[in-house]
Amino acid sequence: MSSLSLDLYKKLFLSRAAEECIMKYYHEDDMKTPMHMSMGQEFIPAAVCQALGERGQIFTSYRSHAPYLCRTDDVEGFFGEMYGKISGPMRGKGGSMHLSNPDLGHMCASAIVSSLIPVVVGAAWANKMKNTDKIAAVFFGDGAVDEGCFWESMNISALMQTPALFICEDNGLAVHTSKRQRQGYKNLPDIIRHFDVHVITSKSTDAEEIHGLVKEAMDVIDKTQKPVFMHLECYRYLEHVGVYEDFDAGYREKEESWYDSGALRVQRQRLLDQGMDEKDIVQLEQEIETRVENALMAAKAEKFPEDDELYEGVFYG
Repeated sequence: MSSLSLDLYKKLFLSRAAEECIMKYYHEDDMKTPMHMSMGQEFIPAAVCQALGERGQIFTSYRSHAPYLCRTDDVEGFFGEMYGKISGPMRGKGGSMHLSNPDLGHMCASAIVSSLIPVVVGAAWANKMKNTDKIAAVFFGDGAVDEGCFWESMNISALMQTPALFICEDNGLAVHTSKRQRQGYKNLPDIIRHFDVHVITSKSTDAEEIHGLVKEAMDVIDKTQKPVFMHLECYRYLEHVGVYEDFDAGYREKEESWYDSGALRVQRQRLLDQGMDEKDIVQLEQEIETRVENALMAAKAEKFPEDDELYEGVFYG
């Protein structure tokens, strides 16, 4: 059995189990934070974080659960932030949309659409100037490419050859608005190819295939210091913000083909095909689910920050 296959499944299942646990308890209204769920898209951060390993400096949008968990494995801190408790890596001040744990490679998340795309250009430039082996990578949705700073960032990154990894998780929607209603062009990767940027595209939901493409991107960065743009198509299982499906809202239909080819199902079957026993897979899943449930319960029981915590980590001139 491949260690890569097992490691990717652990990341995929951890992300899914954590979000299913959120869905189970969110109605209690103790998690005082909006939830932009990664469900259906978690194969991309799982593959990226597995491929980058310790070299990865991850920046992400508000849809940050899977990138955070896949990069850090910090389930306990994750739920600390969901509940606004002192046990969170930001001591309860970050919540779901502003997860940050630089010591573990997850630099930050931002609720402002596309706001970290320029930041990753600067981080990549710093890595280049300091001659480090770190790779600055930013996750964003296709809605972010409608912002001017995306195009400014692509231009300056191409001009200065900053070795950044741009990862567009294209689920076809900006909140509730489809691409055909907001983009006056047909093919985003074709436009990006006019910049001096290496472009990689995929419609696959296979985490191992995406892992191979990330390794290709890393090879380009290592050999050329050239920025890489990855356009990866995916499907959002749940509503834009919240813990439920929204297919009855009328702006999109449920496409079963995305569920049939779901990364979790594909990766689980791969483990079986490689000879892993069903009972061992079930045991692994139960261990992850228990860890997730215990982390959530510990966060619920943890203390809230003291009032003076509001003044910690605040910088002013």
